[in-house]
Amino acid sequence: MGPGKRGLIATAVTVVCALTVLAAPGTAFAAPIPTPTPTPSAGPTLAPSKDLEAVREKLDKLYRAAARATDEYNAAEEKADKQSAEIVKLAKKIVKGQEKLAKLKDRAGASAAAQYRGGGLPPEAHLMLSDDPQEFLDGAGRVRQGQHAAKGLIGELTRTQEDLERYAQDASAQWKKLEAGRKAKAAARKKVEKQIAQAEKLESALQKEEQERLAELEKEAAGKAQTAWLGSGILDEISGKASEQGRKAVAYATAQIGKPYQWGAEGPKTYDCSGLTSQAWISAGRGIPRTSQEQWKQLRHIDIQDMRPGDLIIYFDDASHVAMYVGDGAIVHAPRPGRTVTIAGAGSMPILGVVRPDAAADAD
Repeated sequence: MGPGKRGLIATAVTVVCALTVLAAPGTAFAAPIPTPTPTPSAGPTLAPSKDLEAVREKLDKLYRAAARATDEYNAAEEKADKQSAEIVKLAKKIVKGQEKLAKLKDRAGASAAAQYRGGGLPPEAHLMLSDDPQEFLDGAGRVRQGQHAAKGLIGELTRTQEDLERYAQDASAQWKKLEAGRKAKAAARKKVEKQIAQAEKLESALQKEEQERLAELEKEAAGKAQTAWLGSGILDEISGKASEQGRKAVAYATAQIGKPYQWGAEGPKTYDCSGLTSQAWISAGRGIPRTSQEQWKQLRHIDIQDMRPGDLIIYFDDASHVAMYVGDGAIVHAPRPGRTVTIAGAGSMPILGVVRPDAAADAD
């Protein structure tokens, strides 16, 4: 293997970690000082409720788009980590293969040197020149053993060389995938930052009173959805008890309440939605996929009425958000930029479905 491939493999061992961006708070404007004779230009007026509702819907779309892009970013980062680890494994195999090949070549060289010391004649020729029949017979056996050993040595040399070539090809393929993953991650990062920047710009253009009213509208919308969900009587059907691992996962997740949302983050100081759920289950001894979309794809689906604390609720038709069910119709989740890990109603967002990380475990 040439120095170019060796350099390639050495370079591939290091993977660039994801940078994170903290959401900037909105700008608050002071209310105008009233004058004895107000005029139409005395100060800015508050937007009507219907306009603020339109802003709320626009912000929801922007943050959901950011959540989808965050999932893309996290998926690309996870793939890059796996590909980097695979390249390291292949590099170790190549090193061992090169060491083995060097030893085999030394053995082949020693065999060639022995033949040289014999005058360059093959062993069969030496036997033909022997006058001792017993020596001839003993020598014939050794020749056959030597021939088998030589064939074995040649075969081992060939296989080792083929292995080295295959390892180098695999490493090159993994490197190309890693490069493609890095580009995908960079593109996803731009999407996230763009969507969040647009949302922050929209929020910062509001007056302080409008921002407060907007927050109220968000709570009202979530409360209305939760009330409708509870009104269906679904909570009466949910009575599952947490497994031992489920309790540990819930304890971890709820201990993070109050910590800021940060896209791409897996703790311990900040989290995004799937970073919180995946780390909670890792703390409980169960590794699960990093993104909400992969959690939806790979984990066992559970009927809502069979839900128990520790299960994950996947939201929206694109599986762009995930939360952990904690019981009594509530979830713990990392909502979006500008918010903190919090308790919310399980029905406060459109539910796609429920998945169970410890599907094989019975509830205690």
